[in-house]
Amino acid sequence: MKQISQTLSRKDAERRIPQVRHAIDQELTLLHKALIKKDDKTIHQCKQKLEVLRREMLLLEI
Repeated sequence: MKQISQTLSRKDAERRIPQVRHAIDQELTLLHKALIKKDDKTIHQCKQKLEVLRREMLLLEI
């Protein structure tokens, strides 16, 4: 039973990794635009979201 749940968990992670990468790319694009505009509020929000996405990616890749 444990092996089945581990296999399902790995498959879920394999599906989620591309989604997280895409979200990171989108957030980096938004951060770039905010940096050009010097929009401090958006810069801060992007950095926070990127930190959350980074942590999720680390957990998925373990």
